[in-house]
Amino acid sequence: MQVNTRIVGAGVAVAIAAGLGYVLLAGGDDEVPFETEDREGAITVRAYPGLVVAETVSEGLRDTALSRGFMTLADYVLGKERSGSRIPVMAPVLVDGDSDGRGWRTRFVLPFDRAVETLPAAGNEVRIRSLPARRVAALRFSGDTDEAVLALREAELRRWIEARGYGAAGPVEHAYYTSPFLPGPLRRNEVLIPLAS
Repeated sequence: MQVNTRIVGAGVAVAIAAGLGYVLLAGGDDEVPFETEDREGAITVRAYPGLVVAETVSEGLRDTALSRGFMTLADYVLGKERSGSRIPVMAPVLVDGDSDGRGWRTRFVLPFDRAVETLPAAGNEVRIRSLPARRVAALRFSGDTDEAVLALREAELRRWIEARGYGAAGPVEHAYYTSPFLPGPLRRNEVLIPLAS
């Protein structure tokens, strides 16, 4: 049986949109605060406080893995797989390759008044953890976020980091602030690269 890759690709895009929209449209929640240390156009250097996140890792092709990750975390924060009420989330949704290189890690940032030990237990696919305070370089952009676009934006940010004399201290992350249901020019996306202290 032959599979129409356009139909599969469209289905994956819809699933990703549904996953992200599921969370971001459900709440009108806050953004993660940060202090701006440097700025040039769409690029900033930021100091972030420590964060509490719910995260999951999904294997497979990027779009499929991210769709699965969004839905898994949405089910957790909305209480579909556990008892208790909805847990608010903060924008952005963070995505990167997992440390083992086997899949894609998706993270939802939880409110600052939540401690890891006070959050409802997660299933096997969701991990609740604390992230330390850190500095990152961020490049903001609108529009689509396919692999080619993300690679171009990452390269642009790495050139800026090197030109400014900062030291990159980790792999790239992708940050999504708005629902993919919005037209491309209205979407807010970022590439983030951790910096040495």
